Amino acid sequence: MKKKMFLASSFKDVANLLIDFTGEDLKGKTVTFIPTASIPEKIKFYVGSGKKALEKLGLTIDELEISKATSTEIADKLQQNDYIYISGGNTFFLLQELRRSKADKQIIDQINSGKLYIGESAGSMIMSPDITYATSMDDHTKAKDLHDHSALNMVEVYPLPHHTNFPFIKTVEKIISKYGTELALCPISNSQVLLVEGEKAWVQNT
Repeated sequence: MKKKMFLASSFKDVANLLIDFTGEDLKGKTVTFIPTASIPEKIKFYVGSGKKALEKLGLTIDELEISKATSTEIADKLQQNDYIYISGGNTFFLLQELRRSKADKQIIDQINSGKLYIGESAGSMIMSPDITYATSMDDHTKAKDLHDHSALNMVEVYPLPHHTNFPFIKTVEKIISKYGTELALCPISNSQVLLVEGEKAWVQNT
């Protein structure tokens, strides 16, 4: 099966592109919604915005908070629902909890079997080979048990969300100047999405 990934910066701003990308009627489909990255953050409005945008498309949300869920619950929800969505927040905390719960391997398996994956901000960055480049954007000390930054490695590029968008303008420029020559950074603004289908990857604008 071809992998299909919809890697956004701000999902609510590009949600309408999901219909064309899936080529499916979304009404009645279920999505495993993982808000875990937002736990250590003070600002969390994007979690609600993401949910609303999914519901507006006709999707049914099945929330999965992986830092509290049992391994059976994680396995069941990831397998049974039609799509997987990981919200934004702290990328390091997200990686720590994905690893600790072993949800990372299950998500990789589901993507490899053809299940659509939707990421927003941290949920997009987590798919890169390594998230060290996110240290300017997120506080890595929120993940006390994370000892290396190798991520899920489902895309060869390094998604860089909120390019040209307040309040991350300077942060993103800093990451580009620091890592631009050594990493295949893929800056995406809030009105762009990185689409992945099989071995192909491209950026689409709203």
